[in-house]
Amino acid sequence: MSPETIKQSGSFKIAEKLKDYMLLVKFNLSFMVVFSAVISYLLAPKVKEYDWKSIILLFIGGMLVTGSANAINQAVEKQTDAMMKRTANRPVASGRMSPAEATSFAVICGLAGTMLLWHFNFLTAFLSVVSLFFYAFIYTPLKKVSSVAVLVGAVPGAMPCLIGWAAGNDSLSAGGWILFALQFFWQFPHFWAIAWIAHKDYTAAGFKLLPSGEGQTKYSALQAVIYSLLLLPVGIMPYFNGMSGSVSLLIVLVANFFMIGQCVRLYREMTIQSARRVMFSSYIYLPVVLLALLIDKVAN
Repeated sequence: MSPETIKQSGSFKIAEKLKDYMLLVKFNLSFMVVFSAVISYLLAPKVKEYDWKSIILLFIGGMLVTGSANAINQAVEKQTDAMMKRTANRPVASGRMSPAEATSFAVICGLAGTMLLWHFNFLTAFLSVVSLFFYAFIYTPLKKVSSVAVLVGAVPGAMPCLIGWAAGNDSLSAGGWILFALQFFWQFPHFWAIAWIAHKDYTAAGFKLLPSGEGQTKYSALQAVIYSLLLLPVGIMPYFNGMSGSVSLLIVLVANFFMIGQCVRLYREMTIQSARRVMFSSYIYLPVVLLALLIDKVAN
């Protein structure tokens, strides 16, 4: 068959539509978010053994709610996404999908995800709705107003830890808030590194995301260093709270110092390459720390 015939075939159209929905929900980002929720669930003291039915329900429910927030984000930011090279090929921005279709999909996913999370308890479902609302309706429009949007966005960004903890513990206790704080402070060097790399794109679209109004400055880099330093006291809290043992404490400390080192390097060099190192280091940091805490979990 000719390439044109293949493009017109039903199976090809279905595959392309599925690909667009994967882009709409930002599958890779959603997976990372839900990963932290699942780990937090497993770290809850009431979870004594792996219940795969609950793990799968939490994963699917979390993916649906997170995907809903991302779909709303893309429907709202159609014009600005089209202006940026890194987002211009998103389904709504490119015109392959209408904002109405994206919004309808978001509503269905949000409702379905909330119902699945209600399987655990009302608190888990409620926290997921709060997280979705913060991300889609407060953080998203605030990005064009002030760099405080990053602070606001860090709240729903860290909520998966509370959601997972609530699912496994039926309440919010110190352990859940420690995990929330860990993911909360982690987001600042992570996101500012991305904003540093994509600064021209973001500026052209009217987004104000770096701490300094002038963008890629020593002040912005210093903020990344400060927040990476804040991860140090938060990172040792799981050990002193009795959540995990000394092995994970050592791993977390090594990961924290590595993260701080990359942020200090950004401050000294002030380059895209050093910002990219911070970004990739942050991608490694979170799963390493969370898995270390889980593997070294202390039985309560």
